[in-house]
Amino acid sequence: MNVGRASRRSLAKLISAFAGARVVTAAGESELDLPGQAIYYANHSSHLDFLTIWAALPAELQKRARPVAAKDYWGSGVRKAFAEQIFNAYLVERHGSSSRRQRTSDSGVSPKGQVEGMAEVLAAGDSLIIFPEGTRGDGDTIAEFHGGLYKLARLHPEVPVVPVTLANLGRILPKGEVIPVPHLSTVIFCEPLHLNPEEDKQTFLARARQVIVEVLAKHQGPQATDTSVRGDGRPAPRDQAGQDHL
Repeated sequence: MNVGRASRRSLAKLISAFAGARVVTAAGESELDLPGQAIYYANHSSHLDFLTIWAALPAELQKRARPVAAKDYWGSGVRKAFAEQIFNAYLVERHGSSSRRQRTSDSGVSPKGQVEGMAEVLAAGDSLIIFPEGTRGDGDTIAEFHGGLYKLARLHPEVPVVPVTLANLGRILPKGEVIPVPHLSTVIFCEPLHLNPEEDKQTFLARARQVIVEVLAKHQGPQATDTSVRGDGRPAPRDQAGQDHL
């Protein structure tokens, strides 16, 4: 399947229109100023998430951005063709040990495991789109982040980590639903983060997560509260079944 640049841009416009997506910066500006390579991370509430972020990127960045997607959903049939050949997705297993993960295509899973494979993508000069919560949520709360984001930032400190907040996208195609519901959404690209030399995993992940929490509350309204916090003040993880462990 050979998809040219014009076809990709047409598809991107179609996805953005379907998602009703307004693309802005955290300052509310429509003009994006994004780094040439980045680790884009976002909150996760819909199968439309990676498609919408991909579509929101400028054309020159879009062709080198690789969404990380669940192999059990995107890894077969027409979905696999779309994921790998159109979006150049990097497919990962959501269950089992890394020793059982095998590369099934050029866009597939690294035999070295998820994080090592994604680090190879960054080393090749491409960007990543990842969802560190690991599984889709309700769209209103942000679960605890898995450690993969920190590991990637540590392995490639030269690559900016760009928070992307998706507001109201989960209401278009909620978890468990197959029929989209028309709704306006917003894609907010925030200021890049960098891992500080002495910053530990918990501190970095909490800082990265807080950016998404605050921006989501601003753009999605009062229902976007941080209700996933435990009594000790730390975010509570979602059900571990089906986690991407990113």
